[in-house]
Amino acid sequence: MTVVHHPEDARVLHREIRALADAGHEVIFAAPFSARGVVPRPWVTGVDLPRAEERRRFRAVREARKVFRELRDRVDIVVVHDPELLLAVLGIKDRPPVVWDVHEDTPATLSLKPWLPRWLRPPVRVLVRAAEKAAEKRVHLILAETAYAHRFAREHLIVPNNTWVPETVSPPGDDRVVYLGWLSHARGVREAIEVARLLRPHRVAVELIGYADAQSRPLLTQAVEEGVLEWRDFMPNDEALKRLDGALAGLSLLHDQPNYRHSLPTKVIEYMAHGIPVITTPSPRAVELVERYGSGVVVPWQDPQAVAQAVLRLRDDAEERRARGRRGHTSALRFHHWPNAARDFVAQLEVWAEKS
Repeated sequence: MTVVHHPEDARVLHREIRALADAGHEVIFAAPFSARGVVPRPWVTGVDLPRAEERRRFRAVREARKVFRELRDRVDIVVVHDPELLLAVLGIKDRPPVVWDVHEDTPATLSLKPWLPRWLRPPVRVLVRAAEKAAEKRVHLILAETAYAHRFAREHLIVPNNTWVPETVSPPGDDRVVYLGWLSHARGVREAIEVARLLRPHRVAVELIGYADAQSRPLLTQAVEEGVLEWRDFMPNDEALKRLDGALAGLSLLHDQPNYRHSLPTKVIEYMAHGIPVITTPSPRAVELVERYGSGVVVPWQDPQAVAQAVLRLRDDAEERRARGRRGHTSALRFHHWPNAARDFVAQLEVWAEKS
């Protein structure tokens, strides 16, 4: 169940649900299909829910609770992907086991929400921390990052945000840079647009793939109208990943925000998986990854000029470009291939379901 995430979310649908379906399990997927303008994949049973957006969340949680009551006798286990949905499942008698898949540092993320007044953020963070501790006593937890473990009293299974890594990939090209993921100020949308302007005279295109928040959409629309870059908006993960093949490099331009300091940007692994060099700001986990594997270049925070220069250096040095892409792909296939984590994920859910 999710009311926040897109029904085509890479972790929710293309990794976890796909792993359960591939293991022979029937999956009922309750998500905001209509609100997002998509239909359920044929390998799930879809149930439509409202979308929880900004301050408008109560209706979505209320409808999710109603759906949960209706389905509780049909399912062996329930996985929720939003903290809000804990309100939809807790307090209901005779319910199946519930698993909360913790995707992010929710208290830290609140500092990035423009719809939440600044004066409310500290008390809300305190409330969220208390809710997390209470939830740990009532539901099972799965964590997407080892860095999230300190927020909880007990040890929980880590199911990292790995990706599907193809056995073979095309070598990186020399005329197109890509960005894949959510687009917002804190994720470097302004820097990406400026990089595109700087690279335009050098005949290197910048292609952005991903849903943009309300503040970023006008900027991107204007940049597209001016012919500065290509913005493909949201694409299903399996389709979006194909756009990485043959790119010169992949961009990860996160700002220095609390929520990003301990999280590994999934896009970095996805770039490596498709054999293209990574250009990243000094987010600690990203730096650790590209320096360990020699798969990319680190640039300063919020410095489009440095990003453009890194792109041009890679364009002009085919040997380095291909070597970084090759090392990234080899390392991703060995250490970050999703099926390795999928086995642990499916096995743990089976154990919890059997004990109910």
